[in-house]
Formats: sequence, structure tokens, C-alpha cells
Amino acid sequence: MSTDSTESPALALARALIRRASVTPEDAGCQQEIAQRLATAGFTIEHLRFGEVDNLWAVAGTQGPLLCLAGHTDVVPPGPLESWTHPPFQADIDDGWLYGRGAADMKSSLAAMVCAAERFRAAHPDHPGRLAFLITADEEGPAVDGTKAVVAALAERGITLDYCLVGEPSSSRTLGDTVKNGRRGSLNAWLRIQGRQGHVAYPQLADNALHRGLALLAELAAHHWDDGDEFFPPTSFQVSNLTAGTGAENVIPGVAEARMNWRFNPQQSRESIVAHVEARCHAHGIPAQAITWRLSGMPFITRTGPLIEATRAAIDQVTGAEPVLSTAGGTSDGRFIAPTGAEVVELGPLNDTIHQADERIAAGDVARLSTIYEGIITRLLSA
Repeated sequence: MSTDSTESPALALARALIRRASVTPEDAGCQQEIAQRLATAGFTIEHLRFGEVDNLWAVAGTQGPLLCLAGHTDVVPPGPLESWTHPPFQADIDDGWLYGRGAADMKSSLAAMVCAAERFRAAHPDHPGRLAFLITADEEGPAVDGTKAVVAALAERGITLDYCLVGEPSSSRTLGDTVKNGRRGSLNAWLRIQGRQGHVAYPQLADNALHRGLALLAELAAHHWDDGDEFFPPTSFQVSNLTAGTGAENVIPGVAEARMNWRFNPQQSRESIVAHVEARCHAHGIPAQAITWRLSGMPFITRTGPLIEATRAAIDQVTGAEPVLSTAGGTSDGRFIAPTGAEVVELGPLNDTIHQADERIAAGDVARLSTIYEGIITRLLSA
């Protein structure tokens, strides 16, 4: 791993963005700073605000295939400041490492993208095709008024994306060793079982809501959903929260609540999971109405295509390595873009410290990532 801390333009911009405390859904001026740079490079700038969320749409070129560079300026809260050895919004460089909230997720990627676009535009001012940026401040939050809303607004104008490169931190051990070419779907459920509270010494006079709930949850946890495939791991089920009781030792709980999540591959759907769970609820005497469902995103994948080939070639040119294609991890804003028919991949720095105290990346990797991004853009838009 490179630890060269030379202040490249990409590293300087990354540090400037990290110093802006843009805790979701705040942008803290990040998009304005990026927009100024892109305007100078010949991009047409449009600020799109939906609800309380700032979004940026910028495009250069007027016709031909559209390559979109996508990312977010919002970051998760830093947590207790005493847990950080370097202040989260100071963008310190120490022993070759860039520290700060957003260093990996994902202000360094945005800086690398902007500088790559600047260099590409300077070298290819009359490039065929269109190069765009879609940047939101709503990725770490509800993700309602961000990328999802922008994509819908673009669709109303008849604007569709051909390729989308998302700057999410994808790398595992070395820069560019992993490219996300898809993501699993995410389905959430809130289970609320209504029983009858009573004294533990007289269970015949009560209905223990927790007992019924535990039996159902144990069955769901033991269920084999599927085997996955060559691109996707098996569907997984997890109970994330479980509450019941009054806190007293001698009271049977009359209400039990659980929050659950499925990360599912294309072998499953919302409908197939709901149907199975409702059938098991019926078997345990729990009404289907006891569950409230929320779909966070459907699974998506780009199996082949020019974007994957350009990404592989650009990584090989900079690192000499062949990246692994992966669909592991959580959701990303790619779930809102892929349904439009665009090829979507995610490529960014190492993800081993994201959302942690002392989030960091190798400072030299910012410039290297920018070179990879430039290689992808050049391969897709300079032919």
C-alpha cells in the first residue's frame, strides 16, 4: 500500500472537503466547492434541492453515451470525540495516512473524481459522449430526497444514464483489489406481537407474546433461503432488535417487538420473503398484520459490459492487479441507478475503517484512485 503523502491536487481537495463537517443530511458547502471546480472545467451546473437535501447535477458534453460519476458529500456522525486520536474534521496526515470522517466514505473518492474529470476535460475538450456528476447529501440518511429523487427528476426530462461509476469504498486490502458490480437487496420488517400481560406464577391467565415471537424468529433464523450463485452470496436473515417485558422478573410480557432484515439475492424477491414469513406467522398464531415491511432496495448487478472492462483495464494499468468482482456489503445509491438500465460499478478506497473512529486511508491512494478514474473515463469517452 502506498503511503506517499505528497499533496497532490486530489489529496488537497479531499482534505478541504473533510474539513467541512457535513454530517447527514448537511452538505456544509461541499457541493458548492465541487461545483466551482467543475464549472471551471466546462460543466453545466445545476443545484437540485429536494426537501432538506442538497444535490448537485453537473454535465459536460451535449450528446452521445452518458457516463455519470456518483457519490455523496454527507457523512455519518463522528461519535465520541475522545475516541479519535485525530479530530474527525481536521483532515490530518500522519505517517502517510489521511485521517477524518469521510476520508474513506467517501470524500476522497469525490476529490479523486473531480480532479480526474478536470484532467480529462483539459486533454479531451471535444470528447464524444457526456460526462456527468450526480452528488447528494442524503446517502447516509433516509436516502429519499437524494439520488433517488434526482434520478426520478432526470427521467422526467428524458435523461438516462448509460454508465455510472459510484465512488463507494470498495477495496479490501489494496487499492482497486475489489470492484462492486452489484448489491444484494435489503428488506426490513418490524414485528409487533400482542399477547396478554400477567403474573409469571399464573401463565394460564396470560399470553406470553415473547414466547410466540421467539419461536417464530428461531424458525426464520434456521431457514435455508437459497444457495446464492456465482455473483451473489446466499440470502441472509438477521434479528437486529428484540424488546419485551416491563423489566420486572415476575411479569409475563404482553407485547414483544422485533426488528429484522433480509439481505437477498435475485433468487428472492420481496414477495417471496413476505409470503414465507406470513405463512410461518400463521403457523404460530401470529396475524400477518403484526408485521410492517419496508423495502430499502432491490438486488442489482452488472455482469459484463464496457464499464466493467474499462474499470478492469484502468486498475491494471495503475496497480498491475486484476480486481475481484463482488456484490457483498450493504446497500448503496447504485440501487436507484441500476433500474434505469445503466451499467453500474462501485470503485473506491479501502473500506476497513468506514464509520469508525479514526477513519483513514493511505494519503497517496487518493492520487492513485484519481488516475484510475481518469483511465475509466478516457476508455469510455475518448474513442
